[in-house]
Amino acid sequence: MNDLSEDKELEMIKHRMLKRLLNEAKEEKVLDHPVEVNDANLDDLVRKHPVVVVDCWATWCPPCRMLEPVIEELARRLAGKVVFGKLDVDLNPLTVQRYSIMEVPTLLIFKNGGFMGKVIGYRPLPQLEEIIRRYLD
Repeated sequence: MNDLSEDKELEMIKHRMLKRLLNEAKEEKVLDHPVEVNDANLDDLVRKHPVVVVDCWATWCPPCRMLEPVIEELARRLAGKVVFGKLDVDLNPLTVQRYSIMEVPTLLIFKNGGFMGKVIGYRPLPQLEEIIRRYLD
């Protein structure tokens, strides 16, 4: 193989690698919807994002179902600033115990990797948005 064909092959490899890196960067897009959270991935999610709000809910909980569209709307409004997660308390006992979740819905709020506090019970969208925005600065 001569130097010219080696240079061309190197350029092609560089181009493919750059394209792959750019595609990976595109995949890390802004989350505008709640993500599934569980005992195994909660810590990783909290480390990766500056502000995380986790909706701890249960299938049998009517106030949880009322809160669901509020969380979805807040995820859209605060996309790029806050990542919202949904954690089923019946399937994730370690998180329930760790954060002493006694009632649902309960929102867990994290900032810069640290646990900041809880919001217990249903809250209307304007009130919840005001509470969450306090953690953005």
